[in-house]
Amino acid sequence: MRILLIEDDERLTRLMVRVLAREHAVVDVANDGETGLDLALRGVYEVAVIDWMLPGRDGPSICRGIRAARLPTALLMLTARGQLEDRVSGLDAGADDYLIKPFAFEELLARIRALSRRFTVGEGDGSELRSGDVVLDLRGHTARRGDRALDLTATEWNLLEYLMRHPGQALSRQQILDYVWSDERDVLPNMVDVYISYLRGKLNLPGQFDPIQTVRGVGYRLAPSAV
Repeated sequence: MRILLIEDDERLTRLMVRVLAREHAVVDVANDGETGLDLALRGVYEVAVIDWMLPGRDGPSICRGIRAARLPTALLMLTARGQLEDRVSGLDAGADDYLIKPFAFEELLARIRALSRRFTVGEGDGSELRSGDVVLDLRGHTARRGDRALDLTATEWNLLEYLMRHPGQALSRQQILDYVWSDERDVLPNMVDVYISYLRGKLNLPGQFDPIQTVRGVGYRLAPSAV
């Protein structure tokens, strides 16, 4: 799962990143509202966790910007404001959920898991992504095709997860770069082709259907039925 954290409290940010990393989440951080909105509009995040009070642009304004762009990102607002009118204001701005500071990290994780279920492919409780016989166990951080376990590197995992969260959608090389290599600079687009080749080598045995389709002039697409 890729999460955007927009929070200007550096100590809280460090703690939250550490907790989320233990859940195998990839977390990008912004410490001000303008940077946070710019990152959010890239459209590569399943969940954005947004503080209300931020330098440059406040949380409700960020939520409205994300919703105006019609992005499906789930939005969790963090705030010390506990009054009913404040909660209503945050939800009206486009937030999906609201968490009042101070909070327990267990509750934060539970709310993020609940929000992320909207991105789950197929049926289930949000703990797995499935496309045909390809399965990602998000809690156990394991992958398999049919009964065969897949030994994926972290980069291969992130690549397959991104494809599986967008079944049937043609994803450009730039979109894939933004998701899989978001923390790295000067990564060339052909790196996507290299890792697609690596991933295909692990997914497909001789004679098996290749669920990853090349979309000429665009990038790649995961076939809706990988069987």
